[in-house]
Amino acid sequence: MPRPGFRTLRRGRSFLEAKHHMRECPPLKGLEMASEMTAQLIDGRNLAAEVKNQVRGKIEAALGRGGRRPALAVIKVGNDPASEVYVRNKRKACEEVGIRSLAHDLGDSTSEIALLSLIDELNRDPEVDGILVQLPLPVQIQQTAIIEAIDPLKDVDGFHPYNLGRLAQRIPVMRPCTPYGVIKLLEHIAVPFKGQHAVVIGASNIVGRPMSLELLLMGATTTVCHRFTAGLENYVHQADILVVAAGKPGLVQGEWIKPGGVVIDVGMNRLDNGHLVGDVQFAAARERAGWITPVPGGVGPMTVAMLMHNTLEAYHRRQGLAR
Repeated sequence: MPRPGFRTLRRGRSFLEAKHHMRECPPLKGLEMASEMTAQLIDGRNLAAEVKNQVRGKIEAALGRGGRRPALAVIKVGNDPASEVYVRNKRKACEEVGIRSLAHDLGDSTSEIALLSLIDELNRDPEVDGILVQLPLPVQIQQTAIIEAIDPLKDVDGFHPYNLGRLAQRIPVMRPCTPYGVIKLLEHIAVPFKGQHAVVIGASNIVGRPMSLELLLMGATTTVCHRFTAGLENYVHQADILVVAAGKPGLVQGEWIKPGGVVIDVGMNRLDNGHLVGDVQFAAARERAGWITPVPGGVGPMTVAMLMHNTLEAYHRRQGLAR
């Protein structure tokens, strides 16, 4: 249910049509800014459900043509509580869309050699379409070595240097799930990328860096801010499209937001009281933004949905089936 003061954006409504249904909300650029507004909520759960429905339909069609069911191998090393939740959600999503989930739950003491051996086995298995290694990994295992060991065409997380390099060269194959999900959210509300100033806060290999590449691919003028950036407030205030993925609760103050801008909060932080919050001060930001994602219920569901999409994409490429 939308929170008080929000109206979810009806699917199919154009960017300019939507603004007329907001309280004095202007287009992103070029017109006089309104003094007061309440952001519309970008509902990631509904869009994620649509993506998963599309994936399920395509899998059923492939099965109808005599194809086998796609398979995703999910590897979890250790018992990190957050990883337990993420892996459970991914396996549940596989069940919902009809992807065969292959569970590989390894102990904390698993060696790097043992994990590499398992990945090599899965790379060679013709029945496995996607391989996902849940991060973080125990200290005795080098994350880079594991990512680089995965067959790029089975790398459904999109973290392999081959896939990031393809994205940088504007010829993407497997695209990182969270940045790709953010693009789908922005497309869903018909944001005009070309000519817009997009600001990404956070420069991780998982979100920030590939997010900047995705925004460049869409034609946005893109700035990346990180821990060494001075004057963060000034960059935020310029952002027509703001994507925050720093992992610091409340890092971005609401009054920094450009009036009418789009705010995508990738942060997922659990406070001592058990509440989940993002990296943006949500209550204050919603009074200035034109659109904003909630936490939870915004980017998170789309990450899982795009994982399902990527697994189907890998399956199609390996089977030579029409998309």
